[in-house]
Amino acid sequence: MTPSANELVIEHNAAIDTWFHIGGRAQRLARPESTEELLQCLSLDDRLLMLGEGANLLVDDDGVKNLVVSLQTDGFCAIEIDDATGIVRTGAGAALPRVIAQTVNAGLGGLEVLAGIPATIGGAAVMNAGGSFGSFADHVLQVEAIDRLGRTHTIARRDIDYDYRQSLLNHLLITAVVFQLDHADPEELKNERTKCMEYKAKTQPMSEKSAGCVFKNPVLVEDLDGIGRHGERVSAGLLIDRAGCKGMSVGGAEVSHIHANFITTKPDAAASSVIDLIERVQQRVLDAFGVALHRELVIWTEREIPR
Repeated sequence: MTPSANELVIEHNAAIDTWFHIGGRAQRLARPESTEELLQCLSLDDRLLMLGEGANLLVDDDGVKNLVVSLQTDGFCAIEIDDATGIVRTGAGAALPRVIAQTVNAGLGGLEVLAGIPATIGGAAVMNAGGSFGSFADHVLQVEAIDRLGRTHTIARRDIDYDYRQSLLNHLLITAVVFQLDHADPEELKNERTKCMEYKAKTQPMSEKSAGCVFKNPVLVEDLDGIGRHGERVSAGLLIDRAGCKGMSVGGAEVSHIHANFITTKPDAAASSVIDLIERVQQRVLDAFGVALHRELVIWTEREIPR
């Protein structure tokens, strides 16, 4: 039977697509096409989990009991560009690379520095996605969201506590983001985007299955010779490399030889192997330098594991 326009479709025992290409399934998964359908999702499970691109996510082998919601639908992927003002509104399900392509072509700069980051707009807003060239928060004007009680919110940039790889928006369901971008030469923007992509291709294992950087770059609590000084944020990859972790493996999961802050997986890898390897790396770095690494990678699991 074909569902009516307002009837929310629930998939059961559904695959959760992640860039690791491993992990468990969702007992229930929904792809709402409207705010009304998203509210229906909340009424079914106010502890629902929002699925973005799956590029920064590991799902444990047993899967998840919470309702999983993907906004990568027509209703949440619209991109509206005002050429005159430079204001761009994008649905939370829109792919960040697609938004970058359209804004670059329109001669609006600011997002091209995020080229090569695989994320939806909603996911990028929550984690403040970024890299060597800039962060998502840099050009946000406001964020539109729904809270777990079903109330709608429009949050101005000044009221969002953006920091390195965090926003404190995790408790909300992001529905759209509005940017204020700068007018620029499209060709210059395309060159900048290419430069960002080339840098990633040279320094990261782009051709292998991974979920990007596993750990946040830590701030040192004391001076470390050859690493950095007290109060300085240093490369987690450098610490992992210096601790001798490159090439360390558990099952089909391995610390990348190209970039030590990446864990790559083979088809026979289990999510539990990745989690085990993460904990071994954390312990090795703690033993070597006294530095506690905290995950940038999101893990959906029913068990208790350290951050």
